[in-house]
Amino acid sequence: MSNGYAPIYDRVTEYANKVVSGKVVAGKLHILACKRHLDDLKRQKSDDFPYYYDPNKALEIIEYAETLTIAEGDAPKPVKLLDSQAFDLGCTFGWFKVSNNKRRFRRRYKSMARQNGKTFENGIMGTYIAGFGGYYYGKLFTVATKKRQARLAWEEMSKFITIDPDLGEYFDVKDYKSTIDALETNCTIEALSREAGLEDGFRSIYTSIDEIHQHKDNKIYKALYNGTRSLDETLVSMITTRGDNLNSFCKEMDDYAIKILRGLSTAEDFFIDIYCLDPTDDIWDPENWVKANPFIASNPEKFEILKTDAQTAKDMGGSDLRDFLTKSLNMWVQNTDDQFIQADKWQECGSKRTLEDMRGRSCWVGLDLSSGGDLTTYSLEFPEEYEGESGKKEKYYFYSHSFMPKGRLEEHIETDLAPYDLWESKELITVTGGLGDFKNDYKFIIKDLKRVKEEYNLTFLGIGIDPHNADGILADLEAFGCPVIVITQSCKSLNDATVDIQLIVKSKDFEYNSNNELLTWSFLNARVVRNSFDEIKVDKKPGKRFKRIDPVDSCVDAHACMLKNKNSEVVDVDSELDKYLEAIGWKRKN
Repeated sequence: MSNGYAPIYDRVTEYANKVVSGKVVAGKLHILACKRHLDDLKRQKSDDFPYYYDPNKALEIIEYAETLTIAEGDAPKPVKLLDSQAFDLGCTFGWFKVSNNKRRFRRRYKSMARQNGKTFENGIMGTYIAGFGGYYYGKLFTVATKKRQARLAWEEMSKFITIDPDLGEYFDVKDYKSTIDALETNCTIEALSREAGLEDGFRSIYTSIDEIHQHKDNKIYKALYNGTRSLDETLVSMITTRGDNLNSFCKEMDDYAIKILRGLSTAEDFFIDIYCLDPTDDIWDPENWVKANPFIASNPEKFEILKTDAQTAKDMGGSDLRDFLTKSLNMWVQNTDDQFIQADKWQECGSKRTLEDMRGRSCWVGLDLSSGGDLTTYSLEFPEEYEGESGKKEKYYFYSHSFMPKGRLEEHIETDLAPYDLWESKELITVTGGLGDFKNDYKFIIKDLKRVKEEYNLTFLGIGIDPHNADGILADLEAFGCPVIVITQSCKSLNDATVDIQLIVKSKDFEYNSNNELLTWSFLNARVVRNSFDEIKVDKKPGKRFKRIDPVDSCVDAHACMLKNKNSEVVDVDSELDKYLEAIGWKRKN
């Protein structure tokens, strides 16, 4: 156990330094995971980061793992962790909260190519927590969509126990019940599956969720994770290899994990490591394969088999190629042509400037009025000239703020996998009304827009508004004393503004405050759709109605308003709104 003294060496931090310095061949996402650990070390125990790293506790689970025995094979052999495995285990168990000295990480997402020890690693953690974690009468589960899959991590634990007489003294394996009892702590480990009726949440101190790319939705994860809220310490460990279903819970979780690694979202309780090739890598170069296959690459015989599989996939193409890319290189097979903004380009546009820096300036306003209790957002676009290489150019600073009724907040946190409560604390979103309020109060939103205008001495040049839900507030908008321009939500109407935003992001002429995680989340959710004339607009990904893009819509409306003014296309708001309402079979209220 931890003795309070520094270990002879910190294997976790030593490995992270090697990866970040380039001494270890690694993909960019794994590098970011290592960099996150190193960056966190620099800010530990600060007011903004109330966590600390204990290298002795990290060493404790590493040493525990290397006392275990691998039963499978020609003969039993001791576990010898790869440095990458030691990093993932040690980092997960080495970080703690200052407030209660409990483990920092409550969730864990690890993605890598098949047959590289993901389930094996979950088995190590399960036996460690059950037998030696210091919690009594706790529940631990291994979970999957099917019982056979759920038993894989459970069987890893069983094999560790049955092959090792010393470890066997601490556990009782009941194979016929798919349960393991920890004799010293009275904790139980059980294999569960969705096909056996797993729907309700359980108060588990540890859950291994296997191959989440096979999960149709997030119900298992949410049920199990939500059941842990009353626990000071828990770990929900998700493991997977990527797949080809882009309309899946796994892809949503993977995207969210990447945003955290890139610093675009914040989730300090979430440990993440993703082993995969980089988008620019030559997929047929064996030197790149170690990025997704650290274990297989460490074994010459297994690596030769991977080379043979690669040649077969290259020769046959089709489903063999797709399987090789997903299962052997841990790559999503996807078409990114419909992505609105590339994440790396978006991140380059972030700055530290705030609305305070825009005080006394003129701006264009975009207003997206959502239905019911979803997000409603206004955005302010501030144009400014600068001297470019070929003369004067224009760039744009965007400010965005959103609203949601309090009665819908918890529901949307659950359905959207989005930390609206955290964003509220960061003043990126205003939660309106009380627990019984489920609809947006548009009058309140207009009042806040007026407050911002007066507080920062802004001049509104024009307001671009989606006509949907706009009837009833037009008089309030016209009171701002600037043109109110109806922005019809069609590819034809929005094409120029949508394309222009893509271009100004690429050229870094789009600027936003990098702390606005809600705006970032929205922009990275957005996809483009096309009409028969190849004109585009932004939309949610098909089937992803919980991937909100309202802040994007409001930015596009503001930019469209500015472009229409430049092109002298300002239209009469009343007449355009009447046309819209008539087209959808409604009549305007008198």
